[in-house]
Amino acid sequence: VQLQASGGGLVQAGGSLRLSCAVSGITWDDYVIGWFRQAPGKEREGVSCMGVDSWNTHYYLPESRFTLSRSDATKTVYLHLKNLQPEDTAVYYCAGLVRCSSDGHDARKWGRGTEVTVSS
Repeated sequence: VQLQASGGGLVQAGGSLRLSCAVSGITWDDYVIGWFRQAPGKEREGVSCMGVDSWNTHYYLPESRFTLSRSDATKTVYLHLKNLQPEDTAVYYCAGLVRCSSDGHDARKWGRGTEVTVSS
């Protein structure tokens, strides 16, 4: 089982990024895919999670600037980040979970993170 996150980078405030989580070795029935982030000096927090059915998506942050989508053909889950702000600066991780949860305790496999830096 492998999850590979990519797409991070340096962006100015107000900009957008699309993060990708390429999944291999599992089917969508085995794990659900969640995104988490950890900012410097802060605890990890849940961003979003997509259930077995792609319409069953959870968002854990109060703002609605982030959306999830999935490509079954490429087995990739995308996290679309819009109107990024400096407080969004963090390392973003994708994980395979047995159920969606905002704290990541149900994660069974973590991918390497991708760093997002938002300048003001």
